[in-house]
Amino acid sequence: MSRTRLLPTTTALLALLAAPTLAACASGCHKSQASEGAPAVTVPPGQAWLTPQQIKDAKIEFEEIAEQNVDDTILTSGKVTFDDQRVAHIYSPVSGRVTRIDAQLGARVKKGAPLAVIESPDIGIASSDVGKASADLIAADHDFKRQKDLYDNHAASQKDLEISEDNYRKAKAEMDRAKQKAYLLRAGGGGGDVSQGYTVITPMEGEVIMKNISPGIEVQGQYGGGSAAELFTVGELDKVWVIADVFEMDIARVKVGSKANVKVVAYAGKHFDGKVDWVSGTLDPVTRTAKVRCTFDNPDKLLKPEMYATVQVSVEERTALAIPRGALLRLGDQTIVFVQIGSAPDGKLKFERVPVTVDEGEGSKWVAVSHGLEKGQKIVTSGAILLSGML
Repeated sequence: MSRTRLLPTTTALLALLAAPTLAACASGCHKSQASEGAPAVTVPPGQAWLTPQQIKDAKIEFEEIAEQNVDDTILTSGKVTFDDQRVAHIYSPVSGRVTRIDAQLGARVKKGAPLAVIESPDIGIASSDVGKASADLIAADHDFKRQKDLYDNHAASQKDLEISEDNYRKAKAEMDRAKQKAYLLRAGGGGGDVSQGYTVITPMEGEVIMKNISPGIEVQGQYGGGSAAELFTVGELDKVWVIADVFEMDIARVKVGSKANVKVVAYAGKHFDGKVDWVSGTLDPVTRTAKVRCTFDNPDKLLKPEMYATVQVSVEERTALAIPRGALLRLGDQTIVFVQIGSAPDGKLKFERVPVTVDEGEGSKWVAVSHGLEKGQKIVTSGAILLSGML
């Protein structure tokens, strides 16, 4: 945890910046302002007395101590990815030339909507295969029926009948194969007769997040034996995953349902809250880490896939008397806070420096207090450094 240390240069700078306030405080904190003849009031060591106006000018804030949900955290790194149930990576099954684009980046598309049209010789081959298989099946069927009639009339041998039957079965199998291939292409083309144009469609509703084609380019098909490129990515970004790496020593502490918090460099100071929904059952043999998946609602679409993130996973959550981390000061070997302890007779508010014992587990917004403070006390949460410079 980052702790505040009052170095000599820092103390001098604070003294210089706070000179007007200190001067006012010196005249008001160590002398009575009731009347010229009244005895001087001495401020006890370790205390600072300020008027309401001085508190306002110095922007000092304080609040009452209460019990808070505190936890220890595991700090690690991760990367934003798509929720793979809410994204489709779309390729072309055929090779050919792009002739039309129907969906542009950012467009909302319904399931089954056309994205692009590709002119492909594969479509013509598939159509030809169906026609040829159909003709072969008809010929084999005629021959089988003829041989069966001849055999029934004792005019053909059983061998000829069996050969004819085998040819018929082969022709039928080839017809089924050709139809299945044509059906696959028709499914991509939206039904109807197979033509030279193959229409790429989206298998799900969503936003066109990525488009990797333009009219006139040649694309490689998935069934062509080469390396096919992804043409479109369609999906939703209102919910994303963050995949983090957790070291072997911390795996037992991470549970499904644990709170998770991430920060990304694109939005300094902004936190995103989610939860752990999966912990890998295996370790990476090189890094000795396990993958942990966290789910985040992303209604504003600020988290984008491939962003690197700093991930905090909450473990061992409990309720305890706690104070904001920013209220702590470090003076030498002491950890202190300033407590508002009442009012002076002249209306000034009294602040006292109090040493505390805290559990400074990294990552949590709240710091559990084990000694030095009681519930209901008011502590300074902003401006404690200035008060320290007045002592």
